[in-house]
Amino acid sequence: MKQQVISVQQLTKQHQSTQLSGVKNISFDIESGQIVAILGESGSGKSTLLKCIYGLLKVDSGQVLFNGERVAGPDEQLIPGHKDMKMVTQDFSLNIYAKVYDNIASMLSNTDVKGKQDKTFQMMEHLNIVHLKDKKITTLSGGEQQRVAIAKALISNTSLLLLDEPFSQVDALLKNQLRADIKRIVADTGVTVIMVSHDPADGLFLADQLLLIKDGELLQKGTPAFVYNHPAHVYTAQLLGNANALTSADAEKLGIASAGKNVVFYPEWVELKNSWNSRKFEVIDVYYKGFYEELLLERKGVRIRAIQLNRGEHQKNDHIQASITKVLNFD
Repeated sequence: MKQQVISVQQLTKQHQSTQLSGVKNISFDIESGQIVAILGESGSGKSTLLKCIYGLLKVDSGQVLFNGERVAGPDEQLIPGHKDMKMVTQDFSLNIYAKVYDNIASMLSNTDVKGKQDKTFQMMEHLNIVHLKDKKITTLSGGEQQRVAIAKALISNTSLLLLDEPFSQVDALLKNQLRADIKRIVADTGVTVIMVSHDPADGLFLADQLLLIKDGELLQKGTPAFVYNHPAHVYTAQLLGNANALTSADAEKLGIASAGKNVVFYPEWVELKNSWNSRKFEVIDVYYKGFYEELLLERKGVRIRAIQLNRGEHQKNDHIQASITKVLNFD
């Protein structure tokens, strides 16, 4: 049975300078070895929450427990931040004048020089950066610096790794590789990871648990599959899957019977075929997405998005039959 590592209990932290900032009355638990993604738009309170967990911010009320003990705030310790956690921020906090090897090895003592060297190389191999060992930080790309920062954070037997927008400076080509590296490291080492991101793909790809935050409040938590398929709010569905959200009046124009004020469905829930319950739509536009296309469809002034796997099958201005196979109702 996994051990509970973090318990956030009715945590509130408000920044007085702005009206809507910080977090309000948030509670959740995290087990060891999990990857937890905190998702939300910019300004939703994600980074504030992460800093409270680490002990960088003094909370207004509530508390954070790490292995059952309260995490002290910055006013209670000489050096803010918990000694058994490490945080990697967007600026990476690396010694830009030192080499990659020295940045990582600097976290270990010199009492066992051979052990220090072996462990440093082992961590560099984990993150595929051995070939960069003699390069200075200033010569590295953003993605390479990110890998070095993670290696530096993990090497000192860190049990909880906090990542603040870990892929913000990584190009699309390296993003999936870095995500896979983090997932593999968690499996190999058992480290627990809490990451903050505005990109839902990070959470869906990586996380065991998602925390959805809006305006400082925790809207929903659960596994990626559950939260995606059972969103508790319109916002959740739109953030995770760019869902179609219609008023009940617009839904009625498409032949959808609604049981609430809003009807929500993902583009992949729209079937492009002629059936007994399909309706005729006009293709307003076609967006190329690689192995599939996204269609912008319109009927009676209502526009929705649908997925087309057979690229080129339907073109702009075509008239096609489509049916919505599943909908979610929200008040």
